[in-house]
Amino acid sequence: MQTAWRPFFSYNLWNLFEPAIGQEQWHCSMKRGFLKARAKEPDISPLIQQETVFQQVGLLAQQGVYEFHRDESLLSCTDGVRQVADILELNSKSDEVRDRVTQILLNYHSKPILLGREILRLIRGDEGFPNPILMRSGNQEYKLFAAIDCIFVEPDGTLHILDFKTGKSDSDRRQAYVYLLAARYLYPNRPAVASFYNLESQMWSNRITASGVQLQVLETDIFQLVQQHQKDLHRYKRQSVPFQEVFPPHPGYQCRSCQFQSVCNFAI
Repeated sequence: MQTAWRPFFSYNLWNLFEPAIGQEQWHCSMKRGFLKARAKEPDISPLIQQETVFQQVGLLAQQGVYEFHRDESLLSCTDGVRQVADILELNSKSDEVRDRVTQILLNYHSKPILLGREILRLIRGDEGFPNPILMRSGNQEYKLFAAIDCIFVEPDGTLHILDFKTGKSDSDRRQAYVYLLAARYLYPNRPAVASFYNLESQMWSNRITASGVQLQVLETDIFQLVQQHQKDLHRYKRQSVPFQEVFPPHPGYQCRSCQFQSVCNFAI
């Protein structure tokens, strides 16, 4: 029996919809339009499928951590980094990707932050979409997707949700809140905290928590975003409102690194 279609929400959609505090000048709503409204168009789909250096480094770094803990003997042997690099086929990557990921492997091999911890969940990063969490607001339903990198158990039983970062990207507390909301459904009645760890700088963020009231407010805010996103898609696809009116552009310096600059009429 075919599952009924429901709208969805994820941190990625939230970030496309609204910028993080302090990132307003870099945000462009048209990117959400390309990714969510025009993704299947023949000139847009190939651009989405191309992996950026940022994406490649992030995925390979996650896979490297996974491989170290799939066989933790790699963390204690002198050629563990080389073995993981071979598993990841780093020699087939570009010089920048290979060099950055190799340094990440060296960093983790010398400072394996998960070693000795009770790991409840650790993804490799290429598993595809996680199982959705069904959320309800009145008689409306939507799916919440939360691709959590790692969950380990603190000595006092608290669940620690850990998200790995690379590069110079700032951590966004909204991502932590989405993960804490997901944890409340996946592991009911279990206290949880969240944090970020940058595999390149080896810097750990402060722990982030959320009360039950905060998560209830978050659910309300999320549902409003889900509704607005669906309205935008309907306006563009069903009511034929011009693309740039539904998803207004914000051209600027950020256009230089946008994956859609070759097909965007407003790119600088």
